[in-house]
Amino acid sequence: MLKAELVILNGNVKTLNPEKSKAEALAVYDGKIVAVGSNSEVCKYIGDETKVVDVEGKLVIPGFNDCHVHMTGFGNFLRTLNLREVKSIKEMQDKVKEFARENPDKKWILGGRWDHEKFIEKRYPTRWDLDEALSEKPVFLVRVCGHLAVANTKALKLAGITKETVVEDGKIDLDEATGEPNGILREKALDLVWKVIPKPTFKELEEACIQACREAVKNGLTCVHWIVNSADEIRIIQKLYLEGKLPIRVYLGIPVKLLDTLVKLGLTTNFGNKMVKVGFVKIFSDGSLGARTAALKEPYKDKPETRGMLYYDEQTLEKLVLKAHKAGLQLGIHAIGDKAVEIVVNAYEKALENFSRENHRHRIEHCSVLNPNLIERIRKLGLIASIQPHFTVSDFWVEERVGKERARWVYPFKTLISKGITVVSGSDCPVEPINPILGIWAAVTRANFSEERLTVEEALKTYTVNAAYAAFDEKERGTIKVGKFADLTVLSEDIFNIPKERIKEVSVEMTVVNGKIVYKS
Repeated sequence: MLKAELVILNGNVKTLNPEKSKAEALAVYDGKIVAVGSNSEVCKYIGDETKVVDVEGKLVIPGFNDCHVHMTGFGNFLRTLNLREVKSIKEMQDKVKEFARENPDKKWILGGRWDHEKFIEKRYPTRWDLDEALSEKPVFLVRVCGHLAVANTKALKLAGITKETVVEDGKIDLDEATGEPNGILREKALDLVWKVIPKPTFKELEEACIQACREAVKNGLTCVHWIVNSADEIRIIQKLYLEGKLPIRVYLGIPVKLLDTLVKLGLTTNFGNKMVKVGFVKIFSDGSLGARTAALKEPYKDKPETRGMLYYDEQTLEKLVLKAHKAGLQLGIHAIGDKAVEIVVNAYEKALENFSRENHRHRIEHCSVLNPNLIERIRKLGLIASIQPHFTVSDFWVEERVGKERARWVYPFKTLISKGITVVSGSDCPVEPINPILGIWAAVTRANFSEERLTVEEALKTYTVNAAYAAFDEKERGTIKVGKFADLTVLSEDIFNIPKERIKEVSVEMTVVNGKIVYKS
């Protein structure tokens, strides 16, 4: 009889497999599950070389997936200034001073994740605020949404930004009194500063990727939909895999700037191996609600002079979508505002009319501000809604931003699922915490529009069963079933049987990828 390499006993196994929803134990051989059942049934697979883990009644679930994460950005961010919990501009200034003092060798002070909505001043910080804290070094701090940043005077000068500077698909805010740039940059205007910041070396990028992977498995993740910015990131991921240093499965989100290269090489979605695959082509169609750059059909309630901005006109977007679609590539298009979602749905609709393709599994990333008509169109086209549940916590101000009527249809998770739309979840880390447990907690406890709360099982499926489907991997992953990859997460408590508010306190005890224990607390 076959002897397993790994056996897990005394577990509270929630398989998410409707044919056998619960079990006590499981056995693994050659990276795959070979038995699921009772302790007595699985003990037969124990041999002299079998590693046996007694999980002492802990919850065992299919491994978590993060369907939208900027891993290299996360790794880089772990080494920069984190302002997520800052409550005032004064506190921000103090943090900048402290970070500069503790890191005297850094030529630039970088970081962010600040949210002015939490500041007691209730305004954006300015270049002059940063100059008070540090003027002799360039400072560049990105807002939590990633679509807006503040730079000090030194950084603006190095980037060549003046009141005459014009940026396509971006904006440089000017001071009302002086007409000079006030330090706030939006969308593509951020690139003017990024271009003059010294690029990390290949080795530094590799270290960032390794650190991000380490944190990911620590948080129970077994697969990440890794949104890359460059070919170098793809090279690093491949290098880590070939050297046996990649502890997690990777489904690549590749920027549209590399679309022509993919097409010329004839690479399609799912090209790769069991650990690293070509995934979707990532396109931005608009900005963020936090920066008021998400494209809305009607003006922002708290800033009626703007409706946000689109990255592409409809014709250009349609051409990009059709090109990727015809090439056999999955698309994942960032669309937050209802205007952006509408033009993305239009583009998908036209591509499918032009070139019929079953099982495309195209995605809308974020899919935030919706309405019943858009939801129905998304359903009819078979699109996947790639959501970030923790946005419901961070965007506590959403009703002020868009008004109560529209706010009702912001992040309508329950409605999407009830309409039969495949919903998958991610973090958008470093925008939000990478911890999927916090995402589940946010989805099941949301304070506003409680009718859109999910059940624990619905939320869990968006990180497991549905996530595997979004990566064309439902036959290999997503449930605990004989024949599937042994990707497992063991939790400290049973999230199905504790008060929902306590879910956020649950921790990861163990993470298994391809039958190997890659993290143990």
